[in-house]
Amino acid sequence: MKNCKELIALLNLKDLKNHNFAGNSITIGSPIVFGGQVLAQAVNAAYRTIPKNRFLHSFHSYFLETGDLTIPINYHVAEMRNGGSFSTRRVTASQNNKTIFILAASFHKKEEGFEHQSALNPNIKQPEDLLSWEDMVDQFGDFLPKSIKSFLSIERPIDFKPVHVPNPLEPENREPKEEIWFKLKGDLPKMEIQVKHQILTYISDYNVLNAAFNPNAKEYNFGNSMTASLDHSMWFFRDFDFDDWMLFSAESPNAYGARGLVKGNIFTKDGTLVASFAQEGLIRPKNK
Repeated sequence: MKNCKELIALLNLKDLKNHNFAGNSITIGSPIVFGGQVLAQAVNAAYRTIPKNRFLHSFHSYFLETGDLTIPINYHVAEMRNGGSFSTRRVTASQNNKTIFILAASFHKKEEGFEHQSALNPNIKQPEDLLSWEDMVDQFGDFLPKSIKSFLSIERPIDFKPVHVPNPLEPENREPKEEIWFKLKGDLPKMEIQVKHQILTYISDYNVLNAAFNPNAKEYNFGNSMTASLDHSMWFFRDFDFDDWMLFSAESPNAYGARGLVKGNIFTKDGTLVASFAQEGLIRPKNK
C-alpha cells in the first residue's frame, strides 16, 4: 500500500449479506496478518449494521489466533442491543471455520455534556524537526541491522516520525514511553467520521508495545523475543481530520509474566485529544 486511498480500499469489506462480510490482507512486514488490519476491518463490519446517526465510542477486543495472509477473513456481526442512545455489536473474525478474533463495540448518538481532556506535552519535538522511517533508511540504511532496514523499507500509507530514535547498534534502557508523529500519505479524500475511526484504529496497533520493551532495550531485540498483541481497546472522543500530523503517545505501567501493558492517547497537532487506547501484549523472551 502506498497511500490513504489504498488503505481505505483494504478496510472496506465485501458484503456477503445477513451481517456477514469478507476482507483480504496486506502484509506490513510480518508473515501473519497485522492486528491493526483485523481491528479496523471489524470496525468497518460493525459500522455497516449501525444507523448513520450513531458513532463508535469504544471497543474491546481479543486476538485469539494468528491470521493467514493468503486467504480472506470472514466477519460476522451480531446485534447485541439497540437502545435509545447506544447500540452494541459483537464481531467475530474467522478463517477456515476457526475464530481468530473477537470484538465488542458500542455506538452512541451525539449528545452535549461536560468536557475536559488531558493536555499535549507543550515541549515535545515537532514533526518538522524529526526524521521519518523513510528518511532513516535513506540516511542510515547501510548501517542498520538487516531486519530493521527491511521493516522500515516496506511501502506504507502512513508516514511515521518517532520523537526519540534509539541507536540499534548501541541499545540503551529507556523510560517506558513511546511518542511518534504520524500522517497519511497521498491525496486525502473527504472522509466521514466512520472512515476516520477505521483508519485511526488501523494505525493504533503500530508501535504500541515499544513502550513496554524500552525499559529492557539492552536485552530485547526482534531475534530473541516473541511478541504478539493479546487484546486491544480504544475510546473515541472528538471528530478530527487527517490533514496534518497527529501524535501517538504511549506509556507502559507494567511488564511482568511475559506480558506488557501499554496505554496512551492520540492527539491532533494542535493538542485536541481524539482517542485513547490500551493494549496488553505478549513479550516472551525466547529460550537461549
